[in-house]
Amino acid sequence: MEWYWAFAFLVGMVVCLMAIGVPVAFAFITTNFVGIFIFAGTHGFIQVADNSTVLITRFTLGPVPMFILMGALFFHTGLAIRVFDGLDSLFGKLRGRLCYLTVAGGTIFSTLTGSSMANTAMLGSLLVPEMQRRGYNWRMSMGPILGTGGLAMIIPPSALAVLLASVANIDVGRLLIAGFLPGFVLALLYAAMLYLQIIINPAGAPAYDVPPTTWFHKLKFVTFNILPVSLVIFMVIGFIILGIATPTESAACGVLGVVILAVAFRVLKWESIRTSLSGTVRVSGMVFLIIMNSTVFSQLLAYSGATAGMLEWATSFEVSRLVVLSVMFLILIVLGMFMDATSMMLITVPIFFPLAEALGFDLIWFGLFVLMTLEMAGTTPPFGLLLYVMLGVAPRGTTLLQVANAAIPFLICDLILILILIWEPRLALWLPNLMD
Repeated sequence: MEWYWAFAFLVGMVVCLMAIGVPVAFAFITTNFVGIFIFAGTHGFIQVADNSTVLITRFTLGPVPMFILMGALFFHTGLAIRVFDGLDSLFGKLRGRLCYLTVAGGTIFSTLTGSSMANTAMLGSLLVPEMQRRGYNWRMSMGPILGTGGLAMIIPPSALAVLLASVANIDVGRLLIAGFLPGFVLALLYAAMLYLQIIINPAGAPAYDVPPTTWFHKLKFVTFNILPVSLVIFMVIGFIILGIATPTESAACGVLGVVILAVAFRVLKWESIRTSLSGTVRVSGMVFLIIMNSTVFSQLLAYSGATAGMLEWATSFEVSRLVVLSVMFLILIVLGMFMDATSMMLITVPIFFPLAEALGFDLIWFGLFVLMTLEMAGTTPPFGLLLYVMLGVAPRGTTLLQVANAAIPFLICDLILILILIWEPRLALWLPNLMD
């Protein structure tokens, strides 16, 4: 069978199964069984059984359940609310203060959850009703949440970054740290976009009176609500940069830090522990099942000749590598209209990363490029997953068109950051290079 027919059959079958509602893991399982039988025969099943568990038994995937548990504990113990209370005291009478609070608090929260959906759901359910009660229009109340919710994909700790690094076989720690500076640059771009929107339409974020707060009380709020959380962030990010701990060890330290904070603030209850552990087991089990079957899928692409044929075909054109990069960007954006980030990543990584390496891209930089594009795809109308998460927690009567329109200014910010990364790759590679 020619490589393009093999490629079309395997990828097409996965996409079609997902399109008719088959869960991601079972779409891969079905495709793998059929593909093995066609390309390797019955004896191929024995080889697959030996190889399928290689990736999920690697130490590098250890941070995934740890990051999930850390975010769950942070949310269910109520520590997230304390962070927002502390930030809220700092902004005073600043016009659009709740929008800036969303960006600031969401950026901090994203470093402790690693989950875009959790970030968007939490911020949406917490802040949108309050913002609309105070007269903010739908664009100003939902837009910054949709943007900031996606920061969890690139600011460490990011469970998706760990998954991407493991599947692509690149250094987990370096990819995690690579997203740190670009993530905060993106947060600044979001804040600048909010400032511009408020100037253009002041009525979208009306001013209102707030009780005066002394500097002593502001300092007290920051000291007790924000600074302790910065310790947890340092235990995760700082330990990796300084070489004190591996990503798995630093993730475990992060969980320990959240537990210590919860005990110190007397908010650690058995119910929050049980809920967090139960959710972690469910999500981690699903992720590992998907990874196991995507590993077999990657091997099938290689065994059928699809990977080698595609690489030879793609590199045969006399075009700039930036043109190829643009094509990969558009493919991810289009796929994001129909499937979630994990599904997109597992389908495209076996194809895109060998191609990126053949074209001479730094794979850590390219991994961050993929994560940024996945973030954009998650909020791209009409089917971006984060749009529906927001629609689910937004007040009754909110339409998908309103949610999508609110997301567009922040998609522009995402695109600006991607262009900055292409123009100046050192923004992403400076911190990883310090680890050498």
